[in-house]
Formats: sequence, C-alpha cells, structure tokens
Amino acid sequence: MAIKKRPVSPRQKMINLMYVVLMAMLALNVSTEVLEGFSIVEESLHRTTSNVSSENESLYGDFETQMKSNPQKVKAWFEKATAVKQMSDSLFNFAQQLKEAIVKEADGEKGDVLNIKNKENLEAANQIMLSPASGKGEQLFNAINSFRERILKMVTDERQKAIIASNLTTILPKNARTMGKNWQEYMFEDMPVAAAVTLLTKLQSDVRYAEGEVLHTLVANIDMKDIRVNKLSAFVIPNAQTIVRGDKFSAQIVMAAVDTTQQPQIYIGGRQMNLRNNTYEIVTGRTGDFNLTGYITMRNGSGDVIRRDFSQKYTVVDPSATVSADLMNVLYAGYSNPISISIPGVPLNKVSASMSGGTLQPVGPGKYIARPTAVGKDVTINVMSLQTGSAKPVGQFTFHVRKLPDPTPYIAIGDNRFRTGGLAKASLMSVGGIKAAIDDGLLDIPFKVLSFETVFYDNMGNAVPMVSNGDSFTQRQRETFRGLSRNKRFYITRITAVGPDGIKRTLPSTMEVIVK
Repeated sequence: MAIKKRPVSPRQKMINLMYVVLMAMLALNVSTEVLEGFSIVEESLHRTTSNVSSENESLYGDFETQMKSNPQKVKAWFEKATAVKQMSDSLFNFAQQLKEAIVKEADGEKGDVLNIKNKENLEAANQIMLSPASGKGEQLFNAINSFRERILKMVTDERQKAIIASNLTTILPKNARTMGKNWQEYMFEDMPVAAAVTLLTKLQSDVRYAEGEVLHTLVANIDMKDIRVNKLSAFVIPNAQTIVRGDKFSAQIVMAAVDTTQQPQIYIGGRQMNLRNNTYEIVTGRTGDFNLTGYITMRNGSGDVIRRDFSQKYTVVDPSATVSADLMNVLYAGYSNPISISIPGVPLNKVSASMSGGTLQPVGPGKYIARPTAVGKDVTINVMSLQTGSAKPVGQFTFHVRKLPDPTPYIAIGDNRFRTGGLAKASLMSVGGIKAAIDDGLLDIPFKVLSFETVFYDNMGNAVPMVSNGDSFTQRQRETFRGLSRNKRFYITRITAVGPDGIKRTLPSTMEVIVK
C-alpha cells in the first residue's frame, strides 16, 4: 500500500536546499595540487603501460616467428597467446572508451584524455559509470571479474597469481560493504575526473601486466628462453618509475642470460660502478624526468668482451597526498568516521598518518577511523611517507567538526521503515515500538530511543497523551491501538533519543499514523 507523505513546508524546503548546496561546496573542496598530482601519476602510468605493451608485442612477434619455424610444436601455445591478446585488448579498450566518455562528459565532445580541462568535475564519472541507463560501472565490474578468472587459469606461478588477483580485485573493504555501496559506487561515486581517469589507466596497466605474465609462462612452455640465451640484452629494473622528491630511486641493472660464474662490469656516466647485488641507488633531490644510461660488459665462452647499452627513464614528483572522508567531506564528533589516505607513488603500507583533536585508528591499508572529540573545533590530519625507512612529512589536511544531525524516527515493518501515513492495523499490532536513525542516503547511523509520547483523540476531540518510557509501546498504548477503527489516526511525538556521540536530543519530527 502506498504511503501518503505529508506536504513539505517552505521552511523545510529551504533547509533541504541549503543542505544540498553545502554538500556540493564540501564535495568541491579538492585542491589544485592534488588534481595536478593525479595528472602526473596518469602520465607515469601511461608511459609504464606503453613500455609493457611494447614488450608484449615483442613476445607476440616471437610467437609468430616460432609458429612459422615449428608450427607443430608451437601451435597450441600460439592459439593460447592469441586468446590472451583478444581478452586483454577487449578489457583495455573498454577502459579506454570509459576514460574518453568521462572526459567528454566533463569537457564536451572535443574533450581530450591527455589534456583534461575540468579535472575537478565530480559529476562526469557519476553520469558515465553510475547512471542506471548506461550501466557502464556494472559492465566494467563484470568485465574485470571475467578477465581475472580466465587469466589466472593460465598462470602457474603462485606468487604471480596472488599479485594479479590483488591488482584486479573487486572485493570491497569491510567499511564500504557496511555503507551499502557496490564496487562501482565505491570506486567512482563523486570522483573527480582526474582521479577517475587515473583509476582506469591503472586498470589498463594491470591488464597489460597480467597479459605479460601469461605470455612469459607460455613462452617458457615452448622453450623460447633457450632461443634467447644467445641474444644478450641489458635491462634496468626499477622499484618504481615515479618517485617522491627526497625518496630513493632504486633499480636493478642486469644482463639477460648472465653467467653465474662471473659478474658483469657496470658503467654509468663512463665510470665503473661497484654495486651491491647489481642494485643502483641515488637520493632524488629535484623533480622532473630523468634517464639512467650506461652499459654492461662481460665475457662470453670464447673470452670475447660483449657490451650492451642500457637506458631507463624515471620521474621524480613533489610530495603530495590524498585524504578523503569516505562518507562526505566533514567529520562528526564522537562518531567513527571512515577515512581513506594515500600518497601517489607510495605503497599504502608505507603511508602513516596522525590527527590532532581526536584519535585516528588504522583499520587496513590506506583505511582509518577518525574520532574527533569536540564539536566546532577543527582537526588536522598529518600524512607521512615511510618509503625510505624514516617518516617524511608529505602534507596536512584540516577538517571541520560537526555534531551528528538529528535522526528520523520510524517503525520497522520487516525490512521497510514506516515514517508516516497509512499503516495496516495488523502491521501496527505486530511491532513492539519505534526506532530512530540517520538515513539520508549518505549516512545510516542508528540511535537509541529513550522515550516518546503517543497522542490519541477521543470522540469529543480531546487529546489523550500516553507516555512510553523507552522505545517500546506500553500495554496501555497497545490496548488503545486494538480499539482504533479504520481511518482513525494518532501521533507519536516528543521523541527523545541518544546517538553514538552520547548526546541526548529531543527530535523535532512527529509521526502521524492512520489506521487502515
């Protein structure tokens, strides 16, 4: 049966409008430096993905060459490699289409993924990924799950399986599940365009990485490594290609098919280096793009000196961090506020944070619970990077602290929440009392009802109030319910409740119940 809603007063409409405007202003409180940081990370991911794609294409070329020379031996592995390429390109291209659609939604039809104008736009990702009409977010969720399940069946190394499964996981953190959000809402709801595009670029990078691992597994199965032993090449393996200024750039410099009985000679800048475990490290002192170049020499079985040049680009960026409240850009005093904290280019397990004016408790990688102590007193979250082994300050973020808003009273009818209007008498008699909760689509916080009053009207029109001590209907109230005829109404008012912040309050709202 439909619930008849009471008319909203002009004053209440104005309060609702002011609330929406405030939420929009808070949601737009994203600094230019953070948005530019996303752009830097996006460019770095794009370069990394291009390099991995080039290596994968080289492997596909080797497959074709081997197929021509020995089709009987290579055919089964060649067909698997072709299937890997098709499924990888499908998800990669779908992510690219979503990036272009989000940018065009924000910048217009001439929008360019490589030159985003409205990086701070919070609606474009919502429209493309979360619109019920398009269903793109759900399509991406299903596509990632399908790709992950199929690609993992082709990987034999358990360590690589774990890495790929972690990179392509769609499992939500516990706090996100308790908020009632699905994967696409958790990833893209109210996400700036710059951040949404970076997330999709990371997905593309993870797809190419997984594709490459499978290709190397297939290559090993047709003995490609034995063929490549005679083709020596120099490689630089960095720990990361985007480095925060002040942190170390670390890279392994090796030659393929190295003879374990002899160590290669490594030269950088024309000078021979004495490297421990072939690992080169330097403290980065300034930002920009850099290129590590040099060459490696070693002797082959005939005693001839073989030289191979190497080159590796890397990027150093200024320290930056991201702090976002998972519910909204405001913290509530006395309440466990979920917070996400990250630093571009720094693993989540190397990020540390503290908060003034309350407590900040880590609950998982990049996830914290903030509990401010005083209403109206701002709190500051200090973020630090532990990537070099010592705490390096990265940024400070200030949040305003507010009191939890008043909850809305309701009667629980199964999974439904009845607030006002017509209610079947059988349903009324089946419930034990009333409840209260903040339930506005952003928050779902239960409150404890301490007392309330029901007001009935007799045949003479006289009000008959009945007070309940606690959240349950009294026996007298229930007897009165039983005697109400159809279309009779009563009111539940003077409701007092206490929330998780410990503040006792009398709710301004009144429930009207019409017996049906």
